[in-house]
Amino acid sequence: MPKNALLVMDVQQAVVDRYPDPAYLPRLRTAISAARAAGAPVIYVVVGFRPGCPEISTRNKTFGALAGTGAVAGSDQATQVHRDVAPDPGDIIVTKRRISAFAGSDLEMVLRAGEIDHLVLTGIATSGVVLSTLRQAADLDFRLTVLSDGCLDSDPEVHRVLVEKVFPQQADVTTVADWMARRRGMPLGEPAATPSTVVLP
Repeated sequence: MPKNALLVMDVQQAVVDRYPDPAYLPRLRTAISAARAAGAPVIYVVVGFRPGCPEISTRNKTFGALAGTGAVAGSDQATQVHRDVAPDPGDIIVTKRRISAFAGSDLEMVLRAGEIDHLVLTGIATSGVVLSTLRQAADLDFRLTVLSDGCLDSDPEVHRVLVEKVFPQQADVTTVADWMARRRGMPLGEPAATPSTVVLP
């Protein structure tokens, strides 16, 4: 039987502040609570760097402006998960150095050691960490589920295209509510005729 883990990615205070959506964190919190109740590991992924950001090349278009500065350099403020979905003492926190949750982190080691082979992805942004992590995890042969409304993007159309057309090629895509219902063994009813509501087997 597959062993699941819920990945909560880049839901840091500094990131959440750039994506205002009052319904997002409460919805994500319900997924986190459901995972914990089911005994599934909750793994938080944050982006962070050493003071001076020596891990960043000035050639990197996304992070290059931070190279040589003290910005986001591993400070509590930069890497702290938003208090509304804060980790419990037993949760795992992984620090990455690029967009993908696997880039410069020990995430794969943690997953292999825990014999986890099915990842449930949430986070900000859909077109950033979720997309990059999904692609790399698929190439590493993990089974994948994306919680479509557990992800957030600044561009609703980009989010829609990803969860309806791109992600279903490599992952099951469902909502937080439907995923929780399936974990409780409750019937999901008739699914909508869109790829975004593909549910777990």
